[in-house]
Amino acid sequence: MEIEFIEEKFNEIMGELEKEVMEVLGDQSLDKKQTNLRMKPLTSTKTILMNALDSIKMAKKLGDEAIEEN
Repeated sequence: MEIEFIEEKFNEIMGELEKEVMEVLGDQSLDKKQTNLRMKPLTSTKTILMNALDSIKMAKKLGDEAIEEN
């Protein structure tokens, strides 16, 4: 499993999320409530992606350790 490739793709997605966040924050026509409502899915998506990446890294580490033990 190529963790570097996976991390690269996750970073591309994070970059796109950051662009969306900046668009929402820069939209002066939105009030605070609307801004918060639009930010929640973006924040949740980032959290889910970070957790997924951590899980992938942990699975890779545990797999490598299991191989080394045998």
